[in-house]
Amino acid sequence: MWFKRKQQNTNRRKHRNHVLDVKLRSDQVRANRVRLTMISTLVVAGPLLAIYLLWRAGEAALNVFVYENADFAIQQIDAQTDGVIAPEQLRRWAGVKPGANLIGLDLAAVKRNLELVSVIDSVSLERVLPRTLKIRVTERTPIAQVNLPRTDGANGIALSVFQMDADGMVMQPLDPRQSVVPLTQMTSHLPVITGLNSFQLQPGHRLELPQAQAAIHLITAFAKSPMAGLVDLRRVDVAEPGVLVVTTGQGGEITFGPDNVEQQLSRWRAAYDWCLARQKSILSLDLAVANNVPLRTMLASSAPVTQPVKFFKPAKTRRKNV
Repeated sequence: MWFKRKQQNTNRRKHRNHVLDVKLRSDQVRANRVRLTMISTLVVAGPLLAIYLLWRAGEAALNVFVYENADFAIQQIDAQTDGVIAPEQLRRWAGVKPGANLIGLDLAAVKRNLELVSVIDSVSLERVLPRTLKIRVTERTPIAQVNLPRTDGANGIALSVFQMDADGMVMQPLDPRQSVVPLTQMTSHLPVITGLNSFQLQPGHRLELPQAQAAIHLITAFAKSPMAGLVDLRRVDVAEPGVLVVTTGQGGEITFGPDNVEQQLSRWRAAYDWCLARQKSILSLDLAVANNVPLRTMLASSAPVTQPVKFFKPAKTRRKNV
């Protein structure tokens, strides 16, 4: 009995030593894993941390030496246009604050501010180090005008005036204080398009209405036609579908079809010459009819004496004011 008990105790001690040995090996493995994990983390995070610190240091250096550097504060805005907008007005629309940093200036925002103005077609900007911003503007040239009645604050009737260029882009006319040329000199020749409503006219958007596009095409074609300089267009009525009714400053009423405008202008010249040879002037002429064109005449002495106006077009020379 004593031998057996002693043998069992010996076996138990041997078993405990084995368990202890297994636990020691497990702790070593766990410690090795933790150490490897930390080393791996440092290997990966170390370069990232270094890059971040370099980036922050570079950003701070840029702020100190570039974006907050007084040597790059804007002192001069060179504003030029090929039209009639006053350079000082361009500066106001640009929204650039005096002393703003030239390098940090958001050119896209400045360009957007200017192109939101309906009379401006395109804008280009350039930084000229160290302290100059160049603004170059191309303006839209109005070729027609639309006058729409509206009620004013005193319950009276006033006119809302819109202009359109050769592409049918709707524009808000310049305030006289925004132009270097008297607006009467620019707009007195513009034919008035009638038959439109205010819902169809949105400044800064192209008018897609077929009748309006046909009227724009007629006005631009007239300026290059044999009739240019002989009579002037005062009004183009687009209210009636399928025809354009033109009223001249000489008292004539000419009806056009929307197609083959150039050919109809040539026929108008032929009718004009026929009347001129007989000392008459055209009272009404329907060019929308292909054959046997209806023509009504009056004595030339009865026609209003009106000198055809010449189209005013601003010289495309850049005005500079720095």
